[in-house]
Amino acid sequence: MVVAAPASGSGKTTVATGLMAALTARGTAVSPHKVGPDYIDPGYHALATGRPGRNLDPWLTSPELIVPLFLHGFQQGPVGAGVAVVEGVMGLYDGAAEQGEFASTAHVAKLLDAPVVLVVDASAAGRSVAATVHGFRTYGDIRLGGVVLNRIGSDGHERMCREAVEELGVPVLGALRRRDDIETPSRHLGLVPAAERSAEAVATVERLGALVAASCDLDALMALARTAPDLYAEPWDPREQVVPVPERPRIAVAGGPAFTFGYAENEELLAAAGAEVVRFDPLRDERLPDGTRGVVIGGGFPEMYASGLSANEPLRRDLAAFATAGGPGGGGGPVYAECAGLLYLASELDGKPMCGVLKDVTATMAPRLTLGYRSAVAVSDSIVARTGERVRGHEFHRTVTEPGHGDTAAWQWTTSGPQGFVQGRCVASYLHLHWAGEPAFAERLTRGAAT
Repeated sequence: MVVAAPASGSGKTTVATGLMAALTARGTAVSPHKVGPDYIDPGYHALATGRPGRNLDPWLTSPELIVPLFLHGFQQGPVGAGVAVVEGVMGLYDGAAEQGEFASTAHVAKLLDAPVVLVVDASAAGRSVAATVHGFRTYGDIRLGGVVLNRIGSDGHERMCREAVEELGVPVLGALRRRDDIETPSRHLGLVPAAERSAEAVATVERLGALVAASCDLDALMALARTAPDLYAEPWDPREQVVPVPERPRIAVAGGPAFTFGYAENEELLAAAGAEVVRFDPLRDERLPDGTRGVVIGGGFPEMYASGLSANEPLRRDLAAFATAGGPGGGGGPVYAECAGLLYLASELDGKPMCGVLKDVTATMAPRLTLGYRSAVAVSDSIVARTGERVRGHEFHRTVTEPGHGDTAAWQWTTSGPQGFVQGRCVASYLHLHWAGEPAFAERLTRGAAT
């Protein structure tokens, strides 16, 4: 089932994550999914279900890959899942700018032929919520399976809203009361990632699960999910996307609280390409893992941990040495960095020393958020891309670098000029990519690490 809402802020993350946790607590294996490019919600989904949170984004991959990627997540493990819960993005019909409903929750729901549960914020309305539900039921051609009322104020308020919605013939599958004690804290890029909050995040997810279990008809929701028809497609298999190298090079992927953004399929593709994928935490580890032949530094919040990252001088030196002289014959080792990784490789972030791989690049916080899908073209060869190749990615940051690109830039997209840096076998930019849409990148990085 797909959990959607009329607009952002309606409570779909609360309901979706709580539903995942509640069903998991009942012994059901839940496959968690998120529409769109967001990294943060899938972290809470993983806590709720014990399975990787996976993204379904037609823009980053393709519409044709949505069902195979969905089935890949659903069938993961020896027995697969018993139910899939897909959290939507923004409002139900909000997708890529100026492209209609493309990449919207409605688009993905139709690709999956899945019933939709609409989460409606009833905090400032009574019977009028029925007008909202009526509009969403009649606009477009999604299959609206039921409604969950959120932020209900009293028994009387609930009765009023329920009666109005049920007069439409739409079942009310739950009603959540207003609660302030389970809100997940936010910062400049949205919710605080689950990996940063550890025990607090676990407790929040448990409370969400208890709230949904007490407020929603779980049996009715499961029955709704069972109305989704079978999907006739082969699951996405990373082993079919790449040709493995025989050398098994060790590729170290940055993790820990400062680097929490990454798509599970990216690491699966690296492993399928023959890499031994290992983790390191730039806040704690004083050197790269022994035998590292390649490095991936994804997104996250290094600006929140700049002091700690800067204080770990041994790792900063080790990574700089690897990037400049860590390859065969003394050449630089391959380093792929996105967004947070770009900031970490700069000479400084908000005045604090970073790795200095990009020696003349400084990064600072910016007054405005940069957010959106990007259609990009590679303007130079790099460890992953070839000049002229086109990719689809997204930006999501509130920092800027000076300069914005090097003498050899990585990308260019329609909203700006050259972007990012290619320096030796290091490539770094603000562009986030889902490698299921570009599997050759994983193969090229792995081959580069092996030679």
